[in-house]
Amino acid sequence: MFKIVKAEKLADKIYLMDVEAPRVAKSCYPGQFIIVKMDEKGERIPLTICDYDREKGLVTIVFQVVGASTERMSHLTVGDAFRDFVGPLGCASELCHETAEELKQKKILFVAGGVGAAPVYPQVKWLHAMGVECDVITGAKTKDMLILEKEMSEAAGNFYPCTDDGSYGHAGMVTSMIEELINAGNHYDLVVAIGPVIMMKFVALLTKKLGIKTIVSMNPIMVDGTGMCGACRLQVGNEIKFACVDGPEFDGHLVDFDQAMARQRIYKTLEGRKMLKELEGNTHHGGCGHCGGDH
Repeated sequence: MFKIVKAEKLADKIYLMDVEAPRVAKSCYPGQFIIVKMDEKGERIPLTICDYDREKGLVTIVFQVVGASTERMSHLTVGDAFRDFVGPLGCASELCHETAEELKQKKILFVAGGVGAAPVYPQVKWLHAMGVECDVITGAKTKDMLILEKEMSEAAGNFYPCTDDGSYGHAGMVTSMIEELINAGNHYDLVVAIGPVIMMKFVALLTKKLGIKTIVSMNPIMVDGTGMCGACRLQVGNEIKFACVDGPEFDGHLVDFDQAMARQRIYKTLEGRKMLKELEGNTHHGGCGHCGGDH
């Protein structure tokens, strides 16, 4: 059992928990995720790692209530425990493979939308610990929906909150904030965008036009987290990839966002899943990520 030592409501239907998971905390890196299961019969839920403390053996997760399982999770409190807490899974951020000297040569902009602030934060914190400053844009519908603002502003070189309704910070979408920064003379070597798929699509379209390399995290389309369900199958350039075993981060200029969003809609029904399996054949499942599909 994995005990919850902190449970906090960050915003409407968005919750943060610190969980005792020493082995995961010891091995995880920014960009990776875990799978939680509340009890023997509970649903397996993939969640990006928001933070970790190797010394205390704690892993921080942030989740949004979107269905019955996450609704049940929202009622867990300090002292409760998860039946399973598996990880770390997925590939670490490519930033983790570079030295501080290499990273200091780059100007990096992070763009987080909604709950996407959770997977963005550990990367920003990682850079901060290495003495690397970066800029961060976070967007939400209203001021009340912005999360991790204090943590992000402390770790970022420059922090730019945005709200769709103009109630706080920049009034408008995150893409207009990117344009404003570029028009003001800012230069970026890399953009990392994490949030709703539609947001990442339009960020990638803009940065492609601007000629800025862009990484996106496709964790929003994950379901099973092992490559076996076929939910997170996506086209990346000329290749078929699976967000959970090959990612979750990919080149945003190569991801077919329209296909990914269309598959999400179809995958919601049993008939849709059957149809996708028939159409996609051996490439429907990712398996271990090395076998080329479910043969």
